[in-house]
Amino acid sequence: MSGRVGVHIRVTGTVQGVGYRAFVEREAVARGLSGWVRNRRDGSVEAVLSGESAVVEAMIAACLAGPRLARVERVERIAVVEPLDGPFLVAPSF
Repeated sequence: MSGRVGVHIRVTGTVQGVGYRAFVEREAVARGLSGWVRNRRDGSVEAVLSGESAVVEAMIAACLAGPRLARVERVERIAVVEPLDGPFLVAPSF
């Protein structure tokens, strides 16, 4: 698979209050991805990752590993979406 893709994911586990959003933002920016990440009221984190297919797949693997204090249980692909352009952002919680 190649070309630009967009993937909407939800991450569950101990992923709030442990620097998870900052980790995702840092990794996404370093990889040249567009999109956003935000906390959800249910304790999960969701993100849209947009970029080259192989880079997005590597980012999803990084999301599964997470930062040191996180305990990721699952990274669920919610949808394939139209790829976004622009900077990667930390969005307001939902």
